[in-house]
Amino acid sequence: MSAWIAGLGVGAVAPLAFERIGNGQSNLTYSVTDAGGGRWVLRRPPLGTLLSSAHDVVREHRILSALQFSKVPVPKILGLTEDPAITDAPLVLMSYVAGTVVDSVNAAETLTPEQRAAIGASMPRTLARIHAVDLEDTGLADLASHAPYAPRQIKRWKAQWEKSKTREVAAVDELADLLERNAPEQTEVTLVHGDFHLNNVIVDPESGDILSVLDWELATLGDPLADVGALLAYWSQADDKVAGPFMASTLEGFPTRDELAALYAERTGRDVAAVGYWHALALWKLAIIAEGVLRRIVDDPRNRADSGAPTAALVDGIIDRAVETARAQGLS
Repeated sequence: MSAWIAGLGVGAVAPLAFERIGNGQSNLTYSVTDAGGGRWVLRRPPLGTLLSSAHDVVREHRILSALQFSKVPVPKILGLTEDPAITDAPLVLMSYVAGTVVDSVNAAETLTPEQRAAIGASMPRTLARIHAVDLEDTGLADLASHAPYAPRQIKRWKAQWEKSKTREVAAVDELADLLERNAPEQTEVTLVHGDFHLNNVIVDPESGDILSVLDWELATLGDPLADVGALLAYWSQADDKVAGPFMASTLEGFPTRDELAALYAERTGRDVAAVGYWHALALWKLAIIAEGVLRRIVDDPRNRADSGAPTAALVDGIIDRAVETARAQGLS
């Protein structure tokens, strides 16, 4: 692996050191450092047996490569290898972006309320940039189906649940039926990040600007409001009845979920009346993702991040939030 990186012409000086970074529980991310002080980032799929459609870093490489000259801030792509003489799984090397990842309450506590407010405002602004990407110009028009996004997502994640569940949870199937019955009409197709939240962006703590958007493995084509709903699903508030899974946004200064949706509407001119539907769908999907992480860790403990792992209680709590959100939207 070190020889492959050295051969990419990035100036790597042997020996290289590899250290797992981030709290991500899906594709694994490593910091790569060399003897000369250089630093890069390496991505690979999780260890052990994987679901066939998940953790596709080759596809992630394609998306990031397509966005290199867009207005969406992303790392510079430096290399991809699937050579079995080098690795047992695809590897993607990209540039290291200096900045802050607000991936914990501790990280958020280093920021002032004003800085938190600026970072919060940058989130919908950056989503607007993602949704403005020209699919033809970037070569991403064939990235995924242009068929209605909600039914595609429900079908896919129902299948993922069946393959990865560790127990039976009736509410998961009940929510799927509810979401199928209430899917809003799709009027446009844009690039959708699919997993846009504080943990997946690098920010400038002083200005609040987003310097890089990370973790594009779930990116697809679909309804842009799906990304807004996902942002809200990950955006915990101090007054939530069910905590988590990410609590940084509960600190003073960060905007509320309603404020985030309003900022996105103001920036894009889109009608966000249906965002509650997408919020509920994103919570349902998040519960299934968390269950999948739990399954992978049960199957291979090496996949556990240093920050810990989801529990059955956490998954149940997310499902409860999804049910509550669906009711608040009036879904029946």
